[in-house]
Amino acid sequence: MNDTEMLESGNMKIDWVLNHMPVLNIIREQFAKEKPLAGHKVAMALHVEAKTAALVETLAIGGAEVAITGCNPLSTQDDVSMALHNKDNIQCFAKYDCCNEEYYEAIDKVLDFKPDITIDDGADLIFKLHTERTDLLPEILGGCEETTTGIHRLKAMERDGALKMPVIAVNDAMTKFLFDNRYGTGQSSWDGIMRTTNLLVAGKNVVIGGYGWCGKGAAMRAKGLGANVIVTEIDPIRALEARMDGNSVMPMKEAAKIGDIFLTTTGNRDILKKEDFEVINDGAILANAGHFNVEINLEDLKAMAGSVRTVRNNIKEYKIGEKRVYVLADGRLVNLAAGDGHPAEVMDMSFANQALCVRYIAENKLSDGVHAVPHELDIGVAEMKLMSMGISIDKLSDEQEAYMAGWETGT
Repeated sequence: MNDTEMLESGNMKIDWVLNHMPVLNIIREQFAKEKPLAGHKVAMALHVEAKTAALVETLAIGGAEVAITGCNPLSTQDDVSMALHNKDNIQCFAKYDCCNEEYYEAIDKVLDFKPDITIDDGADLIFKLHTERTDLLPEILGGCEETTTGIHRLKAMERDGALKMPVIAVNDAMTKFLFDNRYGTGQSSWDGIMRTTNLLVAGKNVVIGGYGWCGKGAAMRAKGLGANVIVTEIDPIRALEARMDGNSVMPMKEAAKIGDIFLTTTGNRDILKKEDFEVINDGAILANAGHFNVEINLEDLKAMAGSVRTVRNNIKEYKIGEKRVYVLADGRLVNLAAGDGHPAEVMDMSFANQALCVRYIAENKLSDGVHAVPHELDIGVAEMKLMSMGISIDKLSDEQEAYMAGWETGT
């Protein structure tokens, strides 16, 4: 595509998702009238695709100047990046398939913008602020973090006394993780796997690494597609829950012997490693839905492989003796590197939380550390989503509220 076609393509994608993000549209209208972010500069490192672009536009409509780059080398859509860069009060430095050096150069460009509010997906932006760009920290009012992996990093920083700014854990809002992580990851991961491989899921042994909310969603969708689902876990409670949900549960080394498709969702490293590759099935397909590309140990796989070749777009074949192992999207987020990411209706709630939390940071002085999304904002997003769906719910009567608040009434 030439530049004109790229620009048109990016704008069409943004227009399409906006038609399916009613909550964010309500917030856009509020922001357009009230300009709550006037005078603020927002720096962002997120997956640069159409739903993210809808959030970026919302912040700019609210009066902010915005600079954004990617949070993963393979998740940027260049047409969307170009469309964003051509909008008022927005600078976009993201590009698809950048090397590590280019990735961090782009983060530096975003920080050169001298922001006072940040939005992260994975905490790379905040990490850079706390290591190489500490001179900018005094001007930072606060930040928002989008994903589980980023929250883990930030809480570790907080425990070590290293976190020198307030950060709202947007990922931990109920209207985020219950829907985005479960239904969003579940659907989009399988979308990425199926469009990349063009293979049947039904009848296959599907191994899900981890049974958090992302793993629950991925297992649920695999079961719906007709797979025999196997879950690996380290947490006894989650393992028990996976079994009670009708899945098989076993260690990864055992699952590796019988699995056909593997999907890691833990946020941790080395979920699939040398000892698993030694016993893995011929033709096994490996995909990752965790934020960083460390869940499948590619160094182990490369060291064991006699040959490596690309057999299809986003599929590499590793030959181990007579066995073939296929890795999708270089072990990066399969739903974004090999697909279009979460559905718009789910990201509607996640990015509504982001927009409202950015406003909250702008209007309130927060202490350094990790903060929960204010409950009233979380509930407000759910109420707006229900309203957009034409759903009404019951309310407690005065008598019911008094009963629930009291303790005197017994048998």
